[in-house]
Amino acid sequence: METIEPQLLRVLLAVRDGGSISRAAAALGYSQPAVSQLLARAEQRLGHDLVLRGGRGATLTESGRVLADHALHVEAALAAAREDLDAVGGLSRGRVRLAGFPSASSTLVPPVLAALAADSPGVVTSYVEAEPPEAVDLLRRGEVDVALTFSHALQDVPASDPTLTTRALGRDPLALVTAADARPHDAVVSRDGAVADLAAFRDARWIGGCPRCRGQLLASCAASGFTPEIVLETDNAAAVVGLVAAGLGVALLPRLALSTTVVPPGVAVTPADDALARRVEVVVARGADRVPSVRAALDAVRGVAGLLA
Repeated sequence: METIEPQLLRVLLAVRDGGSISRAAAALGYSQPAVSQLLARAEQRLGHDLVLRGGRGATLTESGRVLADHALHVEAALAAAREDLDAVGGLSRGRVRLAGFPSASSTLVPPVLAALAADSPGVVTSYVEAEPPEAVDLLRRGEVDVALTFSHALQDVPASDPTLTTRALGRDPLALVTAADARPHDAVVSRDGAVADLAAFRDARWIGGCPRCRGQLLASCAASGFTPEIVLETDNAAAVVGLVAAGLGVALLPRLALSTTVVPPGVAVTPADDALARRVEVVVARGADRVPSVRAALDAVRGVAGLLA
């Protein structure tokens, strides 16, 4: 049986992400001829075509895609082996790179990083803010190790990715943000108490957020029987509250975003139906939890689940 080298898997993953051999070579710090020769030797040795070369770039064959899907798992296993070996040698070191969505940056991420600093002082941490699709893309490319993401119940659930492991952390309820002088019937009573009646605002001007949040707003209003008129868009929760205070629209905001935003007099926050809550999740490459530093980060992330519903 022919050996499959980790270097080949890295190259195939780079070709898949870059769309050409030249971009793959640049991303890996190799010359283009070196990458082309490596691929040619691997195809001859393995007896499979791995890359389809064209005038505008390169794509992976089915065999190439199968191998590329294993790249992140192999990298995680190699990192785990390195850190396990260091641990045996009495070393205390490691690296973990996190990504998270904006409202997590000021709520969930600080205690996660603080816990890592206190419990694993030898682990070097870094953090980048990214909306869920971008955070997962960074994870697939091996540029981060742990991604905090969210999803909405009313939106289409994407196909599961066998290369990733997703764990639920909790729920982040949504709230309707309106002018405080909203009409009395703008809330209805359910088993859980007063909740916002979105249908009462079918004629209002709405403020949208990120593409995923905008999709949730559209789905939530559709469930209430109308399509909202979205006239303003911003990802900044404080800006949304300011626009509402100025009488320029109404909005749906998650509790995490509102928890660090000053709500001025004249603005009302009414809980939305619990079914609209978004799910907060942590995502890693499959097998990455064997890496001690990633495992420590996951422990720290699970420790802040109490901040969620």
